[in-house]
Amino acid sequence: MSLEKAKNHLVKFGLEDRIRVAKESTATVALAAKAFGCEEKKIAKTLSFMLPSGPILGLTVGDARIDNAKFKHAFAAKAKMIKPEECEKIIGHAPGGVCPFGINDGVKVYLDESLKSMDSVLPACGTSDTGVELTIPELEKASCSAGWVDITKTPSS
Repeated sequence: MSLEKAKNHLVKFGLEDRIRVAKESTATVALAAKAFGCEEKKIAKTLSFMLPSGPILGLTVGDARIDNAKFKHAFAAKAKMIKPEECEKIIGHAPGGVCPFGINDGVKVYLDESLKSMDSVLPACGTSDTGVELTIPELEKASCSAGWVDITKTPSS
């Protein structure tokens, strides 16, 4: 069901043919990089947060980590991850398949500046064995992004 929701969303942008189904789990950045034969930073990590104003998704390069001070500056709130058992109900996708495609109404999507260092990335596509390779402009459009933020630190920073 989650893959279908994500695919139906991507159809609106003519990107459904980019969906890849792996033969193994892609539930974590490390597993996805192994399954798709790429570096971890090429996997677009989708993180689910709850703000006082409601749920948001933050997409980052796979090897980045949330910088709590930057997050608080960007959203005027502490970074509070949505509990895994609540994720599917709140976001529309279960952990391991969380992506910005086919999500529940009212969930805002933000793209982290770290993504701008990449030509293309592979976010999940609704399930823990899928991904979809998109250029950054395609990701920005297809995710219906609410904007760009700077909320991460990379291993080199």
